[in-house]
Amino acid sequence: MSSEKLQVAIVGYGNVGKYALEAVAAAPDMELTGVVRRNPSGPQPPELAGVKVVSSIQELPGTQVALLCVPTRSVPEQAAQILAQGINTVDSFDVHTEILGLRQKLNPVAQQSGAVAIISAGWDPGTDSMLRGMLEFMAPKGITYTNFGPGMSMGHTVAVKAIPGVKNALSITIPAGMGTHKRAVYVELEPGASFEAVREAILKDPYFVHDETKVTQVEDVDQLIDRGHGVLMERKGVSGATDNQIFKFDMRINNPALTSQVMVAAARASVRQQPGCYTMIEIPVVDYLPGTREDWVRRLV
Repeated sequence: MSSEKLQVAIVGYGNVGKYALEAVAAAPDMELTGVVRRNPSGPQPPELAGVKVVSSIQELPGTQVALLCVPTRSVPEQAAQILAQGINTVDSFDVHTEILGLRQKLNPVAQQSGAVAIISAGWDPGTDSMLRGMLEFMAPKGITYTNFGPGMSMGHTVAVKAIPGVKNALSITIPAGMGTHKRAVYVELEPGASFEAVREAILKDPYFVHDETKVTQVEDVDQLIDRGHGVLMERKGVSGATDNQIFKFDMRINNPALTSQVMVAAARASVRQQPGCYTMIEIPVVDYLPGTREDWVRRLV
């Protein structure tokens, strides 16, 4: 491994981890130290041939940044453990109401170990958060609506898969307008599982409790999966004393591919920060880009 390249490990190998492997390989300034999986001794997919697969990040010496491609609810514990070893972490924690609390929890851990955590580094929360911040200073008075989908929500899908009795699941986000959303959840049940019990657990889960949610039982969830997603962000506001300033941002994307790409950019930014825990809006845009600041000022400004 080249000491000049940023040494990056992938922790977890689900939807995001698979695309993170591609994103790290494509980064000109990064090198993969290995992948951490729960069962490293079992059969591995073809793309991991030649990749060091281990059960603990301690088996990947020289790692500078860990991409936590794990379910949101396991991020707080795993990030704290890895940060305590002096390794930077990047995650895509996506429970908006709990982000500030996570930042407050991880900040002292990172500072004590001299490491950096960048949390909620995906596209929302993440790059959409940065865009919302820009819209706020472009038109300080006004209203911003963030409308997601239609598309597969990875966080919501993982939450359903964790419910007892669920063999496989898919959660679709459907925009209802003005920043509100509906959820369509499809579940494939384990033999003998009660659909009503699963449905009730889904509706009570914090991921779903605030949205209108329809749960449907199907025989084969894999036949329904499309990882496409998107967002339409709109703001109508006031710049100074001038009304009717209207902004729109629209994108249609592969959800895990974009999430992993943003995490890789955040890994780069992590080694340019002082020890502590950060969200993406707290970091200069140029720190996410490879190369020097001078190069990007020349190209983009």
